[in-house]
Amino acid sequence: MYKLIHSIRILDVIDISIVSIVIYHVFIIIRGTVAIQTLKGLFILIILFFVSSRCHLNTIYWILKNFWTIGLVAFVIVFQPEIRRALSHMGQRQLWLKGFFRREEELVQEVVKAARILVGERIGALIVFERNIGLKNYIESGIKINSRVSAELIMTIFYPGTPLHDGAIIIKEEQIAAACCFLPLSQNPDLTSVLGTRHRAAIGLSEETDALIIIISEETGFISLAMGGKLIRRIDEETLIEMLTLYASTTKEETFKFRDLKESKW
Repeated sequence: MYKLIHSIRILDVIDISIVSIVIYHVFIIIRGTVAIQTLKGLFILIILFFVSSRCHLNTIYWILKNFWTIGLVAFVIVFQPEIRRALSHMGQRQLWLKGFFRREEELVQEVVKAARILVGERIGALIVFERNIGLKNYIESGIKINSRVSAELIMTIFYPGTPLHDGAIIIKEEQIAAACCFLPLSQNPDLTSVLGTRHRAAIGLSEETDALIIIISEETGFISLAMGGKLIRRIDEETLIEMLTLYASTTKEETFKFRDLKESKW
């Protein structure tokens, strides 16, 4: 084992890292397309090829062996749209590595941008961020969206009169998983009567899970944060950015906690 580790060069680590990044981005590009189903079928054929070779299934082995001779041409034909899209992404000014490290920053920027506009127009909203404890039950209570987080989409969802403006949106793995989700109301008798349904629902969910919830009040135009059964009211934009950045950069194995916050006007 020591000799094996000692024989690994820095260039080997760089080589493996580059291949891993390429494979990751290829998967991101084809995820959710028909191509991913084709890849599953191709993977099954590869397994079948090795099994037929080991078990001496000569007919199947001969068919699959000859299939690979035209496999490269078939691959190019089947994956032509995905290959074109991948090359297009490579040609963009934003490098893959840069995009990889900026996804969390873009998530925070989009949410803060939406919050700023919603506050300015006095539109109420509930935005939930999933952490370690899954929110599958609450996601299923709403309308599934599974879309990239954008300020425009968030504002469209919560705009008064739209079918999805009631309830909460749940963000899971950098995507809006669902909208119009119903959250459990807190039964804490010590809560002030000033708090409305949105705040009680946010506190209720934070009491049962480790989710981070943003509440935008249409009555006061203030931003609040709920987590761990605690509610911090009147959060300013700088603090919101700080807390969301901490949320986005904290891994699931790490502990995410409120720091000492003071109430301040947006």
